[in-house]
Amino acid sequence: MSTEPTTTAEPAAKTPSDYRGAGWIFLSLLRIAIGFIFLWAFFDKLFGLGYSTCRTTNDDGTFSIDAMCDSAWVNGGHVTEGYLVYGGNVNSPFHDFFVDLGGQRWTDWPFMLGLLGVGFALMFGVGTKVAMWAGSLMLLFMYLTQMWPSTNPFLDEHWIEALGIIAAVLLELRYRQAIGLGEWWKSKVGASHWTV
Repeated sequence: MSTEPTTTAEPAAKTPSDYRGAGWIFLSLLRIAIGFIFLWAFFDKLFGLGYSTCRTTNDDGTFSIDAMCDSAWVNGGHVTEGYLVYGGNVNSPFHDFFVDLGGQRWTDWPFMLGLLGVGFALMFGVGTKVAMWAGSLMLLFMYLTQMWPSTNPFLDEHWIEALGIIAAVLLELRYRQAIGLGEWWKSKVGASHWTV
């Protein structure tokens, strides 16, 4: 009878090809969907497509859309004013700060560039680490303008979107991106920028 200790073989390290399947596809779709929310908001505010910009609610509860109205950014509209000054929750402890900030025209540029950059990066899967931090910060500020949510004591869609961005990007950076240009991006910027 042998008295030698038995050894257990260690499992082989997983490769990117092991991370395939529906879960990874849906993770990429989550990233793309959140990116689309950012990118759509950019185009809506840029051209006044009538989904939040250039939409007027009538007295009878219906609404009308005047695309490319004066509120569109291309026509000189002040896009952050509507959200920060008139769209925020007056009960937010930060309400006065955001109203003051929303009255300043310079805020349009970082807001619009943020929407465009985060939306583009998340939808196409390139530069996602920067988009993760920038998008989460933008969503935090949007949450602060709306707190406290009217339908929940704490949680709203801004938190869910930020958590979705962080989860999708970190997992895709660490393992594999099922949909997107991430592999191409990795080959261009190098592996040191790709891994977490």
